[in-house]
Amino acid sequence: MTATYTFDVFSSLDGFGAAGGNWTGYWGKQGPELLDHRLALYTEEQRMVFGANTYRAFARMLASSTEGSDVRDPWVTRMTELPATVVSTTLEGPLDWPDATVASGDAVDVVARLKKESEVPLRSHGSLSMNRGLMAAGLVDRVQVTLFPVITGQTGADPIFQGAADFDLELIESRTLDGHIQELIYRPTLHV
Repeated sequence: MTATYTFDVFSSLDGFGAAGGNWTGYWGKQGPELLDHRLALYTEEQRMVFGANTYRAFARMLASSTEGSDVRDPWVTRMTELPATVVSTTLEGPLDWPDATVASGDAVDVVARLKKESEVPLRSHGSLSMNRGLMAAGLVDRVQVTLFPVITGQTGADPIFQGAADFDLELIESRTLDGHIQELIYRPTLHV
């Protein structure tokens, strides 16, 4: 059996994963329905997969936050409790994450092995460049985009699909959260 791999990402309407300026996390648009839904997603047993840069960003963000801050939303706390694999050629363990291991090597090789060996689904939140490469290699089964109702043309950071291959997307699930946030789940197929 092959484990399902989900590339899970937050996005502005114009395709950015983050923004500078005076935008806050979630672009300030999160509501109780989104937060409850995210917690339910992360309550399921699964293994997280991160690239080194995303792992470092999460570790810094969590280390500098306090209990009860937006950074420590219950779904984020739950995410840190899940087993995780950090793909890196530069990091060494042990990591400052309760159940994380470092897998050294090429992400395509590491994730192909994980998909064969894992008894639970795999999920990656963020890790943009790693996931673009995994999509091109045909290892991403689902792209889950949570689309926030903002355009960050002047302050957008981290363009999600910049430099990615071309893909056809089959919409397999969608929902509206808090009346204005769209969650879209696609099955990607390399466009030839």
